[in-house]
Amino acid sequence: MSLAPSASSDATRIDEGRRQLSADKVPDMVGSPDTRLVVLRGNSASGKSTIAQGLRDQLGRGIAWIEQDYLRRTVLREHDQPGLPNIGLIDTTIRYTLDAGYHVIADGIFGAARYGDMLRQLTEDHRGVTRHYYFDIPLAETQRRHNTKPFTVPAEKLADWYHQRDLLGLNDESVITVDETPDQIIQRLIHEIGFIDPPIRAKLGAEAHLT
Repeated sequence: MSLAPSASSDATRIDEGRRQLSADKVPDMVGSPDTRLVVLRGNSASGKSTIAQGLRDQLGRGIAWIEQDYLRRTVLREHDQPGLPNIGLIDTTIRYTLDAGYHVIADGIFGAARYGDMLRQLTEDHRGVTRHYYFDIPLAETQRRHNTKPFTVPAEKLADWYHQRDLLGLNDESVITVDETPDQIIQRLIHEIGFIDPPIRAKLGAEAHLT
């Protein structure tokens, strides 16, 4: 007489199956040897968006600019809290865009405690060149820059947000200081990253590099 398997034995087999699937999982490699991923990190008003825009202006079409704030605040309207979907959305957007043949510039505060694992995995999975740049700008300078914007943030709130040298600890991570001008930073990044025509440019047309 055969006995039906118990619920506990079923659960055990399911757990074993999940562990095996996890062990057998192949990393989701993204992009190609010709794609470039540039991550610009740092405190609010440290100059990240200025550099992202300047890079794209010089390099032309085929450069995707992915902003943490746009996906988190505008698309999802989320607070920056652990475990919320914006981290996965940013990760998926970067991966999809690299696979499509774009160079990617990702810019945001990207605090290491919340976004570090995602960024490290992206670095490991990307087939092309990946470089991380941390904008190490003093608090007083970020406050001064905030005061030039249409919508200012109280100084005490900026101080609460501020994290000094919040580095990821990666070999391909560099620091940008307040002594460098935007033009110097842009030329430095172009030289260090070694931008070539993004694979998508062949589909965008012969004049894509001009506009």
